[in-house]
Amino acid sequence: MDRAQLLLVGLPLFLFCSDIVSLFSPPPAKPATTPLHHHHHHHHQSNSPPLIQQQQQQSSLEFPSQKASGIGIGNTVKIDFCSSCSYRGTAVTMKNMLETQFPGINVILANYPPPLPKRLLSKLVPIVQFGMIGIIVAGEQIFPRLGFAVPPSWYYSLRANKFGSMASTWLLGNFVQSFLQSSGAFEVYCNDELVFSKLKENRFPGEIELKDLVGRRVANSRVIDGEYWS
Repeated sequence: MDRAQLLLVGLPLFLFCSDIVSLFSPPPAKPATTPLHHHHHHHHQSNSPPLIQQQQQQSSLEFPSQKASGIGIGNTVKIDFCSSCSYRGTAVTMKNMLETQFPGINVILANYPPPLPKRLLSKLVPIVQFGMIGIIVAGEQIFPRLGFAVPPSWYYSLRANKFGSMASTWLLGNFVQSFLQSSGAFEVYCNDELVFSKLKENRFPGEIELKDLVGRRVANSRVIDGEYWS
């Protein structure tokens, strides 16, 4: 075996043995800490709180605390609108206008529900819809069970154009349900006080008009140092 072969075989063996020795050898001992080091560390810790206090004092002097300011802070405007009447876009426009004119004001948007009788009737509309569609599809089996020996004449009229009758029933029911769920309201409250009512005025408020109405209430309840003054 020549020198080249010995080198090729011996070098990997040498590296393998050195890895084994380093794997099982104990870790080196940590250097002992001198008393001077302890004294210096203790001295550094004893001096650190005054430095931190000085930095906090400097930062407090350089950056004084500022209170939030805004003409609308502490005031709340609530807009109750008819969501099924597609009034949301108008309500969002008024909300953005008020937040721009009165910085800090809280504007809340909410749905104005219809009266209770209309709400109850709107719950019955889907039942009537599915009932009519069921009669159109399987009226010949339904009417005998209801005590009718022969289906009424209007059933055969609906049956003659089955798909058109079902589509008309569905569209008419949706229209009636939308009408019953709509209130037509756009009521604006400022600090729980009604400032505009579409139900009374039968119109929407203008942006300038609403700004003036809310501005009067805001001027009567300005926030000074966290307290309301009239």
